[in-house]
Amino acid sequence: MANVSRGTIEAIVRQLLRETNGSKEGVADAVVAALTGGKVAAVNAQPTPKAAEPAPKKSELVVSISARHIHLTDADVETLFGKGKKLTKMKDLYQDGFYAANETVMLIGPRKRMLPSVRILGPTRKESQVELAYTDAISLGIDPPVRESGKLEDTPGCVLVGPAGVVELKKGVIRAARHVHMSPEDAAFYGVKDKDMMKLRVTSGVCSVVFEDVLVRVGKNIKLEVHLDTDEGNAVDLEHATKIELFK
Repeated sequence: MANVSRGTIEAIVRQLLRETNGSKEGVADAVVAALTGGKVAAVNAQPTPKAAEPAPKKSELVVSISARHIHLTDADVETLFGKGKKLTKMKDLYQDGFYAANETVMLIGPRKRMLPSVRILGPTRKESQVELAYTDAISLGIDPPVRESGKLEDTPGCVLVGPAGVVELKKGVIRAARHVHMSPEDAAFYGVKDKDMMKLRVTSGVCSVVFEDVLVRVGKNIKLEVHLDTDEGNAVDLEHATKIELFK
């Protein structure tokens, strides 16, 4: 056995207690090894560094044109389509749990002009909301503000006509602010947080454009998707885009 002083043994024990979280078995084995020349150097050993966390992965970026549509409350669905009526799914949207309904309504503006068939999106919400492109709003005689979805204070209203009744909205008509839905993982990849603003570059022949003020909306289990309205999508000829980039 190696000739090791008592002070050295005590130092080894104190160090090994820290390294083994107080495991007596681990300390005993290590002290024996140290006394026999197997682990005296452990007193000055450095802790094993933690493995580096994997870098965030880049998700596939999807850019969608969000055409005019309506979100309704359960009560407004019943008024427009009949007692006990529920929305029925026509097709799923890109985001899980959201869908375009079979049901449509007539939308009437203050100029008595109307859009005869505006699609309803589900599921239902706590407040009814109408989202229009600027061209739609002009034709109806409505001047809606650009807003984040759900921010309906001081917005104009309209009249909705369904097969079973009429709903007069006192507020709720907006031009939806262009925005990008993303998960917390996507937010980490781009280095942004909820409510930040980003830019979107769309390269499409002679119609290439950089959209500024793209609102970030972060949520769990959300796919990476930018929403533009029909005016914006048509202006940049999104259908024939050859390159799309999202950046700060």
